[in-house]
Amino acid sequence: MYLIKERFFDIGDDFDITDEDGRLVLHVDGKVLSLRGRLVLEDPEGREVASVHRQLISLRETYTITVGDQKAAEVKKKFFTPFGDRFTIDVPGPDDLTMKGDLFDHEYSVERGGREVANVSKRWFKIRDTYAVRIGDGEDHLLILAAVLALDMAGSRKDDD
Repeated sequence: MYLIKERFFDIGDDFDITDEDGRLVLHVDGKVLSLRGRLVLEDPEGREVASVHRQLISLRETYTITVGDQKAAEVKKKFFTPFGDRFTIDVPGPDDLTMKGDLFDHEYSVERGGREVANVSKRWFKIRDTYAVRIGDGEDHLLILAAVLALDMAGSRKDDD
């Protein structure tokens, strides 16, 4: 399990991602002056390991996840979903993921082929923006954490509207 916690008193969207024992796994630097709405994921030594940015020109709300120098996935909002929010995590190859749930209540699951591989909950953390993320064994933890951050960016945009 991971906890994604927004930092107090930071300018921008800065988060720390810790493991269940409270050890720092990743720091997320929200680039305040970035035109694209970009988040940079850094390891505990401060090296960039991934990034998430919002595409400005697209038919659907779209976020690109980059790991290293490679595009790892696109997170796209489905056009119409009457029962909650739905996003597709389009990865190279046949193993796309789907995030579905209630973006407003911050409760959703990540599925591949109808099987849950991760779940995200903000239910128990009301003091500040904190998400609990459980990811199944054998899954790409960095990719799923980056997708959760893309979803948080989408939720922030929704709150601003």
